[in-house]
Amino acid sequence: MTLRVLSIASEAVPLIKTGGLADVAGALPDAVAPHGVAMTTILPGYPAVTKALGKAKAIHQWDSLLGEPARLLAGKLGSHPLLVVDSPNLFSRDGGPYADLAGRDWGDNWRRFAAFGRAAADVAGGAVKGLVFDLAHAHDWQAAMAPAYMRFAPAGTAIPSVMTIHNMAFQGYYGADIFALLGLPSWAWAIDGVEYHGGVGFLKAGLESASAITTVSPTYAREIRDPAFGMGLEGLITTKGDRVHGIVNGIDPAVWNPETDQHLLQTYSWRSLARRAANKRALEREFHLEQGDGPLFVCVTRLTWQKGIDVLLEVIDHLVGLGGRLALLGAGDPALEAGLHAAAARHPGRVSLRIGYDEALSHRMQGGGDAILVPSRFEPCGLTQLYGLAYGCVPVVAHTGGLADTVVDANLAAINGQAATGVTFHGVTYPSFAAAITRTIALYGQCDVWTQMQRTGMKTDFSWKRSGQAYAALYRQLAGAE
Repeated sequence: MTLRVLSIASEAVPLIKTGGLADVAGALPDAVAPHGVAMTTILPGYPAVTKALGKAKAIHQWDSLLGEPARLLAGKLGSHPLLVVDSPNLFSRDGGPYADLAGRDWGDNWRRFAAFGRAAADVAGGAVKGLVFDLAHAHDWQAAMAPAYMRFAPAGTAIPSVMTIHNMAFQGYYGADIFALLGLPSWAWAIDGVEYHGGVGFLKAGLESASAITTVSPTYAREIRDPAFGMGLEGLITTKGDRVHGIVNGIDPAVWNPETDQHLLQTYSWRSLARRAANKRALEREFHLEQGDGPLFVCVTRLTWQKGIDVLLEVIDHLVGLGGRLALLGAGDPALEAGLHAAAARHPGRVSLRIGYDEALSHRMQGGGDAILVPSRFEPCGLTQLYGLAYGCVPVVAHTGGLADTVVDANLAAINGQAATGVTFHGVTYPSFAAAITRTIALYGQCDVWTQMQRTGMKTDFSWKRSGQAYAALYRQLAGAE
C-alpha cells in the first residue's frame, strides 16, 4: 500500500533556502519513496518559487485566505509533486521568506504563516478535488498552524499529523489580539490549544495538535525535556511521552560527495586521502593564509550565541599559539563579526574570514580543511559536522544534540577500536573548548591516528537511507498502515 503524505514546509531546496529546514524538506520525498511513501510538498508562493514554477496550473482558489485571495498552483519538486500557495499580497515581496531586505521580520508574519497553515489544512483534509492524503507532516513554527487548523477547524477528512521541530528556539509567538483573526473556534483558546503565556504560540499549537512530534536527533529529543533546551515548552514535550521521536537528518550524497564534487580542485575518496593536500593548498591561497604543515581549522556557521562564536573568539589566540590556522565563513551578530575581524587583524596570515554565505566555498572548505569547528551551545541536528565526516574534515564539536549523536570522540578506546571520528567536548566554555583544540592538534600530529579518524568518518553512512526508513515507519504506524 502506497502512503500519501503532504509535507508542509516554509522552504525547500532547490527552490528556497535559509537553513537546514530547506535541506530536510527538499530531501524527504526521495528519502521516503523507496519505502512506499508518495510525498507531495506544499510551499508558500515566494517570488523564487513561483518563478521556478513558470506557467503553472491553478487547481484551487480561495476568495479569502485570512483576508487575502489565493490560488493553489501545481508543479514539481524534482520528480515529486509540488503545491504552491500563491497569494501575492502575502508572499510576493522583495527580501527573504521571513524578513525584509534590512533583515527585519515582516510585521504580518503571523498572518502570512497562519494563512499558509490554513491552506495546507484545507488541502490535507481533501478540500481540493483529486488530492487525497493519509497523513500531514508539518515543519517548524511556520507550518505549525496546519495541525492546529486540522484539529480545531477541520476542512474535511480527519487524518493524523506529524510536527517536526528543527529548532525549538524559533516558536512564532504573537499577541492575543490576533486570535480573533485566525478563524478558529473560541475553544481553541486554551492551555492545550493555541494559547501560550497570554498570546498565540504557533509552534506550541502545532505540538499540542499533532499526532506525533519528531526532532532531528535522538539526543535533542531528550534535551528538549529540560528547561535549558526546551525554551519554555519542556513541560509540553514531557507530557507527550513516547509520542516524541528523534530522527537524525541525512545528507544528500549526490551533492556532498568528495569523489564527485566539482567545487573541489581535486576530488578524492577515503582510499586516496593524499589527494586532499591540493585542496588544502588552494584553500590557503583563497583565504590568504600562510602555507604550512600545521592544522587548518575551518568554520562555516551563523555568527550567533547559539553557535558558540563568542567562545570561539576567546580561543582563537590559543589555536594560533599552538600552530593552528583558521578560515571562517559566516554572517550574523555585528559584534561577533567585529570580533572576528579584530582576530584576523591580530593574526594576519593565520586567521581569515569571509562574511556572508557561499555554497561553493563551503564545499571547498570541507574538502581542504583539516578540522571543522562546531562549538554550538545547542544543536538539534547539525549538518556541517556531517559534511565534515563525509569529506574527511574532522569535526570538533560540543557534546550536544545531533552533534553528540553523530561524532564519536577520539578517546583511547575509540582510537584503539578504530571507531573515532572527531573530538567532542562538554560545556561551551573557554577551558573545555581550548582543551579540545589542544587535543585536536595533538591528534593531528599522530599521522596514523588522524588518517584513521578521517577514513572512519568518510565510510560512515549519513545519507537519507536510514532516516527515510524511520520516517516512513512512523507514518505507517500513525496511519494504521503497518
